Amino acid sequence: MKRDIFQAISDPTRRAILVLLIAQAMTPNALAEHFDSTRQAVSKHIKILNECELLEQRKSGREIYYQLKVDKMKEIDQWLEQFRKQWENRFSQLDQVLLNLQNKEK
Repeated sequence: MKRDIFQAISDPTRRAILVLLIAQAMTPNALAEHFDSTRQAVSKHIKILNECELLEQRKSGREIYYQLKVDKMKEIDQWLEQFRKQWENRFSQLDQVLLNLQNKEK
């Protein structure tokens, strides 16, 4: 079952896992050490991230290492871009209003 990428990042634990995986590939046990939950709970989060195609798996001996698929994160960035442009436009308008107020005070 493929899940929606936004469902994956809606959970704070999954976002924290993604942040950890930015730096390096990690095993589920290594990831679980960073949380106050069981390894099974972390594994469920990994499963969801994997179903959303945000993670890549690499097997090394008996261990499975997970790493972030940076290209998949671009999907989120592209969606956010529409809001970023809107915010930047509003901030520019606010800057202009503040500049006008400062000029009136002089």
